[in-house]
Parts: sequence; C-alpha cells; structure tokens
Amino acid sequence: MNTKPVLSLSDVQSMLAAAEKHAIQNKWPVTIAVVDDGGHMLGLIRLDGAAPISVKIATAKAHIAAVGQRESGAYEKVINDGRTAFLSAPGIEGMLEGGVPIVVDGQVVGAVGVSGVKSNEDAETARVGIAALKH
Repeated sequence: MNTKPVLSLSDVQSMLAAAEKHAIQNKWPVTIAVVDDGGHMLGLIRLDGAAPISVKIATAKAHIAAVGQRESGAYEKVINDGRTAFLSAPGIEGMLEGGVPIVVDGQVVGAVGVSGVKSNEDAETARVGIAALKH
C-alpha cells in the first residue's frame, strides 16, 4: 500500500497566516483558500475589502489546482491559446491563474487558491503561503 503526507490543521494555519501577511503588506484585499488533495476545503480567509465573489473564485482555483495536480493558470493558458473546447470539460471551474498545488515529496497533498487582485498577484500570494509549509 502506498502512503503519502497529508496536511494538518497546523499546516493549513501556517499557510493561511503567511499568505494573509503577504496580502496585507501589499494592501491586496483577497480571499485565500486551502484545500486537500481532493479539493475539499480545509481553511479560508476573506480579508477586509475582498469582494464576496472572491470566496467562490479562490475556492474553485484551489480545487482545480488540487485535483488537476497543476496550477490553475495552466488551464487558462490552454484556453487562451485557442483550445476553447476545453471550456466544455465536465465539472471544471476556476480555470484562472491563482491556484497552486501543494507538492510534498513529489505528491500533491492539496492546493492554495487566491482571488481578489491581478491573477499573477493571486498566484504570488498562494506561493508565499505554500512556502511557509514545514515539511
């Protein structure tokens, strides 16, 4: 039987805190979502000033990054490069930059999704959160 690491509550809190600090330092009103490898919510923070819709968008970005095992921006690129038929893929949403998988020992254990500012800034905030993970 294979085994793999899983995210603990402490891991989730550390990533959320680091991403939140980065967003506050940059005055970015964002929502930050952390999910497990199945895309199930483990933690979420909506900063003051973040639009209500950012909760759904951050969650969707995190979900697709986790279950797709790649950054959500990869899907956006495929579509922008002309493969618009990909929009009809079943059960997929959140195909915008800002969702980043969490990889530990070569395995995806979850993802962080961020929404609220420019897509590259969302992704930057997600990566800062992931960098706080101790493994």
